[in-house]
Amino acid sequence: MTSTSTGELPLRSLILVNPKRLPARFELGVLACAFLLAALIFYLDTFTDIHSALATLYVITLLLSAETLTERGTLLLTAICISLAVFSYLAAHGLHADLAATLRLAVAVAAMLITCALIIRNQRARADLMTFNAALQSSEERYRTIFEQSRVALWERDYSQVRAMLTALKANGVRDLGAYARDNPHFLEQCIASVPTVAANAAALELLGNVSSDNARSMRRFIAQNDATFLDLIEAIFDNRTHFEGKGSIITSNGTNKLVLLTVGFPEDPANFNRVIVGMFDITEREMAQKALFEAQSELALASRAATVGALSASLAHELNQPLGALVVNAQTLLRWLDRDPPDLEAVARSAERIVRDSQRASDIIQSTRSMLGKREPVREQVSLVELVGETRALMEGELARHRITFETRAASPLPSVSAVRIELQQVLINLISNAIQAMNETPDESRQIVVSIEPASAASMSLSVHDGGPGLSADILANLFKPFHSTKETGLGMGLAICRSMLEARGGSLTASNHPEGGALFEMTVPIEALDD
Repeated sequence: MTSTSTGELPLRSLILVNPKRLPARFELGVLACAFLLAALIFYLDTFTDIHSALATLYVITLLLSAETLTERGTLLLTAICISLAVFSYLAAHGLHADLAATLRLAVAVAAMLITCALIIRNQRARADLMTFNAALQSSEERYRTIFEQSRVALWERDYSQVRAMLTALKANGVRDLGAYARDNPHFLEQCIASVPTVAANAAALELLGNVSSDNARSMRRFIAQNDATFLDLIEAIFDNRTHFEGKGSIITSNGTNKLVLLTVGFPEDPANFNRVIVGMFDITEREMAQKALFEAQSELALASRAATVGALSASLAHELNQPLGALVVNAQTLLRWLDRDPPDLEAVARSAERIVRDSQRASDIIQSTRSMLGKREPVREQVSLVELVGETRALMEGELARHRITFETRAASPLPSVSAVRIELQQVLINLISNAIQAMNETPDESRQIVVSIEPASAASMSLSVHDGGPGLSADILANLFKPFHSTKETGLGMGLAICRSMLEARGGSLTASNHPEGGALFEMTVPIEALDD
């Protein structure tokens, strides 16, 4: 930094601080000339007999020093000049001057004051302009830093020619630019050639395959032939939109295809279309990952459908096993009654009725399963749980007898009916009773008992519980009891309880399992009294 003497500081505070000011010696020379001119005017005005407005010439002194002095210095010089003019007036005319001399003084003072005001206004305007230019330069430097150092591929492109072409087309009556482009195959090529690149940052050059700045000035070689994104961009300009975003493809310098996300912000002032910022993001890996995800989801959906078919097959096999087994037993019984001599026709008729009943139940199971798979809702009806338990006991009478199991129904009276799908409730009850029978294979005959209890669970639902005399359920079994394909039986599929719970929950009910305080397992299902809104 250049050192400054102490004597220069007051003078420097009056000289205009301008980063592009003239050299200090020249400034001092200009001030010296201005003061010499002021001294000459003072001499002529005071010590000569020239009767004219010589004091007005002080304006030249002010104008001469305007580019050198600060606002404070200009005010001080103006005050000095006015003081000299007044002193000259008093020295020449005293207090009894004529009207003409007074008017000359007033004109000179007014001229100096007006000149001072204009100089100060000019200085302030120049200072504001310098501040604005400095801020503009700083903003440009920040923009350039962001533009050059950003890891986002950025271009500055000149769309002014394209905009002029589009404006001319619109003036000629073109309304559908897409149709115009189809009718004029060379239109897009002409548009691409009319968009030169003003600047491109390092990330943009890297995206194009580490090309040089000169090679990136035209995007014609990098835009894929079948890419429609550029047409969409041109339509955005045609429609006077302020922003455009779209996916496109480019061809790098080494021939690699890349998918990019293109973003463009258009200026409001048409004059600024000569420098439009264009950003590109390489989304090739993202799109490939998304494609792989879609393929994996498709494979997962296919596997899910296969699993659904398998689960449905297992479900039907499980549900149809009991009625088909009953059909076989009743058919064998019917044949035995026919083999008697004479045949017992009454027993044959009872067996035939049971065959019809079991066949109908198998058909109902299939229809119920089809309803669950399709959009058709099964028909609800008012079902008496006491009557349902009685019908189910009659269906399983043979199996209960073979396993020497006593069956007891406990129900308060009267009980409200429930709104349910009868075949579904009966399927659940048959599953629970069948499981109870199988759980008591090792139980002594005197303890083989199944108790079905029916009672209100709440004001809106009924409870039906099945309690057996078996060994109960261990903690491990309880934790996995309702999971599909989990079974404690060697030949079991593990679908029965899962299906039962799903059917009840679909109708607003529930199914729980626990151990009875007196021993054995306790299964409780709740059924809504009124049908729930779907």
